[in-house]
Amino acid sequence: MGSGAGMGLSALVDSSVSRSLPISGERPIDLVHLARMTLGDRSLEREVLELFDRQAGILIVRMQQTARAGIGATAHTLKGSARGIGAWHVARAAEAVELAAGGAAELELEAAIARLGAAAAETRALIADLLQAN
Repeated sequence: MGSGAGMGLSALVDSSVSRSLPISGERPIDLVHLARMTLGDRSLEREVLELFDRQAGILIVRMQQTARAGIGATAHTLKGSARGIGAWHVARAAEAVELAAGGAAELELEAAIARLGAAAAETRALIADLLQAN
């Protein structure tokens, strides 16, 4: 069993994310929203988190390697997935990339993608902690 054995999900998240909260204090994943979206089904919750983890990794790399024309659509896809699990910080960062891809200067777009990568990495780290603990 992982280090979260015997802990409730809320307590595990409190201990897992306290060291990595964004400046706003917002948690990487809104667990209440996630539970509502998965109807409290823990196996579905796990599956959704695993899918988001894989998808986020793939889409971030794709954004870093594709032409501007494809970046906006890729960011839009990630934004929708992030909203589905309650990863609001990732959703906002993806929306910023989507907007920047529509006409911002190249350096601004690159910076937006970097911020999205950081937000996704933070969320993926929490997902890894949650999956390991359960």
